[in-house]
Amino acid sequence: MRKTLFRMILLAILVLSAGCATLPQPAEMQADIADFVLPKSPEEGKALVYVVRPSAIGTLIRFNVFVDDTAATSEMGYTRGVQHIYFNLSPGEHEIFSLAENTARTRLKVEAGDIVFLQQSPEMGILYARNSLLMLPDYEGKYHVKRLKLGTIIRQDKQ
Repeated sequence: MRKTLFRMILLAILVLSAGCATLPQPAEMQADIADFVLPKSPEEGKALVYVVRPSAIGTLIRFNVFVDDTAATSEMGYTRGVQHIYFNLSPGEHEIFSLAENTARTRLKVEAGDIVFLQQSPEMGILYARNSLLMLPDYEGKYHVKRLKLGTIIRQDKQ
């Protein structure tokens, strides 16, 4: 019984510490991505949004991403831990939603040709993982995209 409890505590510590890794300094990230080409560029007349989830915390829990509302027809895709997705947006103002135990949201104003990076950050919730959304500088967004697997893309374009 004690061995099982000890193993469970050790596993919890390992999982939590895996999500707390620190990022390299900005200059190191910029040097690392110097020759990196993003897997997707904006379509003609559109902006492109990358949503990254670099943390492994809550890896099994989907964080669904929606644009402008949370109707099923507005879902762009979802991530699990250490994944990213991307989608195009028409120029103008949009609200991005990330659903987990809570609904995180952020507003964007984009122009044709823009590339925006958003990060989903998991947090402890009551029943399962909660999340927050924050905008990243280009170099940090590219750094994450370079390292993360592709999540599940449901649609690549939002009018």
